[in-house]
Amino acid sequence: MPGSALPRARKRFGQNFLRDPGVIAAIVRAIRPRADERLVEIGPGQGALTEPLLEETGKLEVIELDRDLIPGLRVQFFNYPDLVIHEGDALSFDFAALKGEGRPLRVVGNLPYNISTPLIVHLLQTRHVISDMHFMLQKEVVDRLAATPGGADWGRLSVMAQYHCEVESLFRVPPEAFVPRPKVDSAIVRLTPHATLSHPAKDETLLFELVREAFGQRRKTLRNNLKKRIDAEALTALGIDPGRRPQTLSVAEFVRIADHLAGATHDG
Repeated sequence: MPGSALPRARKRFGQNFLRDPGVIAAIVRAIRPRADERLVEIGPGQGALTEPLLEETGKLEVIELDRDLIPGLRVQFFNYPDLVIHEGDALSFDFAALKGEGRPLRVVGNLPYNISTPLIVHLLQTRHVISDMHFMLQKEVVDRLAATPGGADWGRLSVMAQYHCEVESLFRVPPEAFVPRPKVDSAIVRLTPHATLSHPAKDETLLFELVREAFGQRRKTLRNNLKKRIDAEALTALGIDPGRRPQTLSVAEFVRIADHLAGATHDG
């Protein structure tokens, strides 16, 4: 709204408001929103993405934690009766309930850096109601999400995300695209939940416990990090060298170890 006083970004919410029109347009092109879809925006802030998304679809659901921003959103988009504003914390929001009997959700957002990883983990738990996700994140987090085995960025988040989704790093966003400017680069990532898991685990809880333990000390070998779970001989029998470090293992190899442990547990 020209001439209106915009709320200040709040440090405790990790807010950095997107202002660059070129970047905003590029994000909308990447999303390719359509009027017959269920779009959900996390953290609309001052409406930089909200406005073009509403222009494309006419309807949108948004989740905003900062109650001081909500009156401005209601005034700014008063002529869009199908804008639904949910005041609340996306970290505890029930996305499955939001879908109801409708189409799968398409989730978008400029995520605060301080909650991006736990929020993605939360969303992955309800991936069955989500068709895709487009997020602006700290570039370092996007690099971890899209990493490949053997690289320095490959870790627990990479395995978890790629077990559930196809991950695409789309493009970098410089600090000058925001007010206030963050001290780091950002990037846009697309997460598309697999219709059928490429490497389904017998016990997903066990798999991710195993991955957490494996990456507990990255510089140590599997023999050391997983010694409470599995011995070197069993790893060798699975075709995995116990002298390897966790960042060299693929999703399929982690699943192979977890399935062996799941089988051993059931046998016991």
